[in-house]
Amino acid sequence: MSLAQLISPAQLSARQDEPGLIILDCRFSLDDPAYGQRSYAESHIPKARFADLERDLSGPVTRGVTGRHPLPAPEALASRLRDWGIRADSTIVLYDDGPGAFAARAWWLLAWLGKREGVFLLDGGLKAWRDAEMCLTAVEPTVEPGDFQGQPDASLLVDADTLQQRLGDASLTLLDARALPRFKGEVEPIDPVAGHIPGARCAAFTDNLGADGRFLPAGELKQRFAAMIGERPLDDVVAYCGSGVTACHNLFALSLAGYPLARLYAGSWSEWITNPDRPLAKGD
Repeated sequence: MSLAQLISPAQLSARQDEPGLIILDCRFSLDDPAYGQRSYAESHIPKARFADLERDLSGPVTRGVTGRHPLPAPEALASRLRDWGIRADSTIVLYDDGPGAFAARAWWLLAWLGKREGVFLLDGGLKAWRDAEMCLTAVEPTVEPGDFQGQPDASLLVDADTLQQRLGDASLTLLDARALPRFKGEVEPIDPVAGHIPGARCAAFTDNLGADGRFLPAGELKQRFAAMIGERPLDDVVAYCGSGVTACHNLFALSLAGYPLARLYAGSWSEWITNPDRPLAKGD
């Protein structure tokens, strides 16, 4: 079974009373960091807990050293997962507004700590849930703490120094999840420096989705990534983005397509540019 699993609104609705089911609302906005918590308080899928990208799914930012969304400390994350009631055998459903980037960040963090079974993304997110006219509530659930104990898997990560040493290696496939104009360095609305890591390929995460906002079929995703990876080793696929969030969407889509879980450069572009000795590229 693929590490990446999707669940439809109808399937989730049918399973909402299932013992051990945990639902996490991962909504967030880079332009309005309070948006997710505020929106959750207004309405959410019944029994959902709220997971904040910056407070729960990221660690502290060190200016000039880290990227915008560093990984959380493993024990801090495991403690938060227990607070949400998560156990080793829990079934977990993750959602955001629809594109799935923030939900995919939570999915990857769970995989990083060893929770790799029974974790689903709601396909189409809250938008699909609303379109299906499913119930919403403002009531926060009563939570019984879980007992999840996770161990981080260092093999799922690559750091900046290691990646810099690999630049120019023909076997490396470096996938950048940002939109093409940001990749090319034509615009940069968030970070102080524009461009991309030399040798990277633009793999905009939004292209993993169809016009309906749901993930493309596995076969279409396979074709998409096969064109980028070619004959290069699958062990040498690395995903990055602006801050290590939307890259997880590509990692999820790769897994949906049948590829093994590739590595993440978690610091991503916002960390890469903190060191002026690291090379930059613009254009295609």
